[in-house]
Amino acid sequence: MKQAKLKVTLLSHTKDPERTIVAAIRQCYSQESGAELWEKVTDDQKKRLIKQVVASGHTSTIEHASFTFAIEGVSRALTHQLVRHRIASYSQKSQRYVKDGGFEFILPPTINKNSEAKKIYLNGLKNIQENYGKLLALEIPAEDARMILPNGCETKIVVTMNCRSLFNFFAERLCMRAQWEIRQMATLMLVECKKIAPDIFKYAGPTCVTEKICWQGKLNCGKPARNKSIELRERF
Repeated sequence: MKQAKLKVTLLSHTKDPERTIVAAIRQCYSQESGAELWEKVTDDQKKRLIKQVVASGHTSTIEHASFTFAIEGVSRALTHQLVRHRIASYSQKSQRYVKDGGFEFILPPTINKNSEAKKIYLNGLKNIQENYGKLLALEIPAEDARMILPNGCETKIVVTMNCRSLFNFFAERLCMRAQWEIRQMATLMLVECKKIAPDIFKYAGPTCVTEKICWQGKLNCGKPARNKSIELRERF
């Protein structure tokens, strides 16, 4: 058995995403074509107009830019959370068609630092791998044998999201209350996005950082931020 290593690779993105977004913003107020506006975008316009639409919440225009990531070394538990972000495209390694008898695994930090828990966890994974192999040897179809595989089984997935969806994703999954593994993945994704479109993604992140507001109510992580859910309850 082998422990998996998280890796996020940016495969592709919209050509000059910031310029594209600004051209879309300007199209709403211009007689010129989007192509003409795209050619005339200046650095000052990029900074000013992107800040304006993000601050106003009128972010439909940032949907015109998208990013595609190849992600590996993550668990099935993570991808079950990931696909809840519905405005996105996903292509995941199939356990129906890809036989996974020698699967890599994800080791949670809480288990890794507890020697007894780690022993139990690794022994359990070893037994699953052996029994999965036995099912295949009995000519059980992979689509049925896979039922025995664990949430900790490593998987690979290609993900495409537009910028608006990414803003929502980063707000939810960079929150300290998000599960540790998806938070690590979101951190690496944001790093890649900032390399390509810094004027857009400098505004992305958990709301306690970007807006100084926490929506978690009594479940907040304790960071000093206005608790918006409490404010709303008091108001209504």
